[in-house]
Amino acid sequence: MFKIAKASLAVPFAPGSLEFSGHDPDLMAQFCVSEGWTGDLASGLIKLGQWSTMLHGLSTSECGLLSLMNCYDAPDRTRILDLFEQAAAASSSFCYSTTALGSSGHRQPIFCVGESISTEGNHAGSMVGVFLFPRFKMEPGSQLANRQ
Repeated sequence: MFKIAKASLAVPFAPGSLEFSGHDPDLMAQFCVSEGWTGDLASGLIKLGQWSTMLHGLSTSECGLLSLMNCYDAPDRTRILDLFEQAAAASSSFCYSTTALGSSGHRQPIFCVGESISTEGNHAGSMVGVFLFPRFKMEPGSQLANRQ
């Protein structure tokens, strides 16, 4: 799944859209690890949290986009790079899913949801998002069914 939607910063959220009474962080934590990340479009640096750094196979929490994607499925990299380029060019909301190949040969599903504020006006440009890592790994050589 690779999706991008243009965002208008002038349009407020729909009334009541942030009042989701079914939000249960404990339930989410039962099924996945979630962690926020930020990106600076001026420097090209992405800042990850501890889990994201480890699960992406990185040695430092600051990296560039190509370093971040190095562990991703090769066929997905071009599409994810294109998604980030579109998000950097215009304020957008985006999401993608892929798998990361770990050093042990196991594959970790990764979901990413984020938004960007492009370099419009006086703003230098930034991204913010969250990674979701389901609490399971796939055996070496396995693939997700019905990839979009």
